[in-house]
Amino acid sequence: MTTNTILLLLLSLLIAGGLSFFQYLYKVKNKSNVNLFLTFLRFLSIFSILLLLINPIITTNKLEIIKTPLPIVVDNSSSISFLNAKEKAVELAKKITSNAAIQEKFEVQSFLFDSDFQQSNDYTFKGTQTNLDLVAKNLKSINKNKLYPTVLITDGNQTTGNDYVYSFDENNKVYPLVLGDTIKVLDLKINQLNVNKYAFLKNKFPVEVFLQYSGNKNLTTNFSIMQGNEVVHKQSVSFSASKKTAIVNLLLPANKVGLQIYKAKIESKENEKNTFNNIKNFAVEVIDQKTTIAIVSSINHPDIGVLKRAIESNLQHKVILVKPNEVKSLQDYNVLILYQPNTAFKSIFDASSKANLNTFIITGTSTDFSFLNQQQNNFIFKMSGQEEDYLANFDSQFNLFAVDNLGFENFPPLQNDFGSITTNGEVNILLSSKIRNIDTNAPLLAFTENRGKRTAYLFGENSWKWSLQSHIDNQSFEKYDVFINKIIQYLASNNAKKSLIVNHESFYNTGEAIEINAQYFNKNYDFDEKARLTIAVTNTKTKQTKNFDLLKGNNTYKVNLDGLLAGSYNFSVKELNSKTTYSGHFEILDFDIEKQFVNANVEKLKQLAVQTKGKDFYPNQIDALIKTLLENEEYKAIQKDVVTKSPLIDWKWLLVLIAVFLSTEWFVRKYNGML
Repeated sequence: MTTNTILLLLLSLLIAGGLSFFQYLYKVKNKSNVNLFLTFLRFLSIFSILLLLINPIITTNKLEIIKTPLPIVVDNSSSISFLNAKEKAVELAKKITSNAAIQEKFEVQSFLFDSDFQQSNDYTFKGTQTNLDLVAKNLKSINKNKLYPTVLITDGNQTTGNDYVYSFDENNKVYPLVLGDTIKVLDLKINQLNVNKYAFLKNKFPVEVFLQYSGNKNLTTNFSIMQGNEVVHKQSVSFSASKKTAIVNLLLPANKVGLQIYKAKIESKENEKNTFNNIKNFAVEVIDQKTTIAIVSSINHPDIGVLKRAIESNLQHKVILVKPNEVKSLQDYNVLILYQPNTAFKSIFDASSKANLNTFIITGTSTDFSFLNQQQNNFIFKMSGQEEDYLANFDSQFNLFAVDNLGFENFPPLQNDFGSITTNGEVNILLSSKIRNIDTNAPLLAFTENRGKRTAYLFGENSWKWSLQSHIDNQSFEKYDVFINKIIQYLASNNAKKSLIVNHESFYNTGEAIEINAQYFNKNYDFDEKARLTIAVTNTKTKQTKNFDLLKGNNTYKVNLDGLLAGSYNFSVKELNSKTTYSGHFEILDFDIEKQFVNANVEKLKQLAVQTKGKDFYPNQIDALIKTLLENEEYKAIQKDVVTKSPLIDWKWLLVLIAVFLSTEWFVRKYNGML
């Protein structure tokens, strides 16, 4: 306490004593014990109040030793167990953490990591992924703005995350302790396999496989792809001391609908230490998206033949040519192309309106525009009987779907009746028309959508000339065919809104995060935050069912199904209030990425040590590592003088004492009739 505080306390004693004496003892003839007790109580009350006002502070000095952090980080992934190094990893970690000199110099921090990072020394070596990048990020956060070394006990084989070499702080040294075999052995490996998740029926889908060889002798291997017991592809691949990698590109047929599972395999006559990485399973979901398009026309025209050929260039599209009076039912069609409609199309317009079927209307010089005005309300036609040629202008701002400009401005003109075409409502225009060099500000190719029904309009005949011009420009019909098929794809899309939408993959690899997301919408198609979603997952082989709740996130519900074994699963998502359900299927492929390694990644760990100015060590050099840590003069404990200031008496207790003193004084005075 300061001198001023001490003087104030002495003055408080005098004031409290003086006031108490004046009230109970001054000019009092009978100084009884009651008076003396009341004087004492009043003295304590006044002094406590003054003490509360002065609030004296006591300052204490304490010396505190701050040690340098020493994170001991152990790889807890299953690759350590597979490389027969888990006992060694535990032994090394224990030898460092239990060293008395290390404990005296450092603040030892024990961590483990796999796909996660946690402060613990309860090692299981069952992690399904290895993320060294996560170690770097967490250590930076835990020991922020500190200079410290890190001991990293790992094989250096990372399976997920960014490149860890440049993730660690280069000012803080990392000392990798390399686990696993460092002697290079002969090994064949499927390093990576690229394939699309989906393929169309009767098409072929590409597969790209990256093969890797570790060895020095010339070697001829057999690479094959099997579906069940059937070999669908087989070839020889040669390696040598100078040729360590090979890329195999091939096309596989998609002949069956549904999830098709394949096995890629590379093998040779040589014995290998690790054959797990010789096999990689993959899956492709084959989709039958056969779309039936009806071209309805009461006249013959070259446009019809060109449209049929262009649309059927996509094997998923089938075109049927019919006359208006031949159409009995629209149930077999996905899209209608109405070529130059007239009054004979009346029943077709009525039926398509009831069926909400998407249509593509093409007009020309044989079109009955008065009839067309009655059958749709997207455009108003005021046409004369005179013919006119219309050139095209491409609108680059069109964004309903991706489409390239094929050079429409240089295409031959289309023929249509002369007159005005006025839009009525929201219309998306891809091509506008012009007469010679004068813009008409009228559409030539446009799209509308009303209550889920999509309609495309092409105002002009002789588009077969566009196909020929595109072939002249590109030596192929391909670009024009793609253009027509994009229009058909837009019209064939099902735009119906569903109340329960579930997103999931068709297959997962073992060890990957298996996450299923769902959205539930109310009748106004607003996201329902009060929905109750559950999922039942059934193994198709064992028939075992597991039930989970989906947790609400940001405008989505999701569930994590990690821990499921490899196999085939059916699942059903249900909204409990409305009883709405969604059923699906997925496969978990047997693929353990942690078993793909035969050696420790010494090169990466050496690079990390050099990057951070540390040094890599091997298990038999543990004593040298401990000596390096102890002799490094950068890591010294810091002695810190901690000054603590605290009140002499807690003000809460002081208030309680004041209340007790005053209450006691009042009761004593009351009891003795002094009030």
